[in-house]
Amino acid sequence: MKKILALILAAVMMMFCLVACNNAPAVDGTTTGDNGTENGTENNVQKPEKITITCMDGSKDEKEIQLEVPYDPQKIAVCDMAALDILVNLGLEDRIVCVATTTLDYLVDKVEGIPTCGTIKTPDAETIMKYEPDLIFMGGRGSDYYATLSEIAPVVRLTVSGNVVEGTIKNAQTIASIFGKTEEMSAKVSAYNERIEALQAFAKGKSAIVGMVTSGGFNVTGNSGRCSIIGNEIGFANVGVDKESEDASHGNLSSFEYILQKNPQYIFVMDRDAATGGASTAAEVMNNEVIDQTIAAKNGNVVILARPGVWYTAEGGFTALGMMLEDLENALLK
Repeated sequence: MKKILALILAAVMMMFCLVACNNAPAVDGTTTGDNGTENGTENNVQKPEKITITCMDGSKDEKEIQLEVPYDPQKIAVCDMAALDILVNLGLEDRIVCVATTTLDYLVDKVEGIPTCGTIKTPDAETIMKYEPDLIFMGGRGSDYYATLSEIAPVVRLTVSGNVVEGTIKNAQTIASIFGKTEEMSAKVSAYNERIEALQAFAKGKSAIVGMVTSGGFNVTGNSGRCSIIGNEIGFANVGVDKESEDASHGNLSSFEYILQKNPQYIFVMDRDAATGGASTAAEVMNNEVIDQTIAAKNGNVVILARPGVWYTAEGGFTALGMMLEDLENALLK
């Protein structure tokens, strides 16, 4: 697992370097953008007008596309919390002309006074059009609005699935490249390395069930849905992978008897109801006679993740990744 993480980080660092080199002034004083065109210079420094990035389209099967976008755009609309997280990390909140509503404590203050444009699931196209953004950021949700928003400005749709660390760093690199801030973001990349390795050492050889409480039930999420970092990068042996469903992000409704049958050493619970603004129900739902019989419950290892809103709505954000690691560290290493 450590070798895999090292390879991921090395590859991403190389990507940072390639992007930075590709946008660097050439020997003759001209600048070559990602689109391969050579631009004239003024005082030997000239930014490319546009660059080409890799992101996702709005189709149901989420195809990867090459998208030409303005370089260093001055007016941006943000319909995704992970993208907002990364933009704030890069100090670009002053470029945001409208933003989807958020209740995440660490982001609320950063967007205070900025007009809202719907939610991450239902962006308000009319409001976005009013503020005439040069670029629009969208995440995994709201894909039904992709075509409509694309008529206003290029839509950068970034998602994370499976490998959260790799996806977060890749998306951060993509956003940084748009604004010519690859060096700033690359300096942040290694910040989580030692923390992930400490959690990996703890998780080695331990089994777990990972899932979310929603509407009074428990959904097992496998290793391709929410909280997949626990089984993938951190390395707990997720014994609930056979319950993965087509809607992998929200998992598959499971009985408590199923959890007892698997009898994991740890149970990780994300409270979806609390994450979406409802009452916190995870502790109540997981406090029952069946769960009490599991090894996890007997050893006090039913872990209710402390920041469900971050896990549910901001997965893929750079600060969010640190908060997710902190939730695990507080539960496992202290």
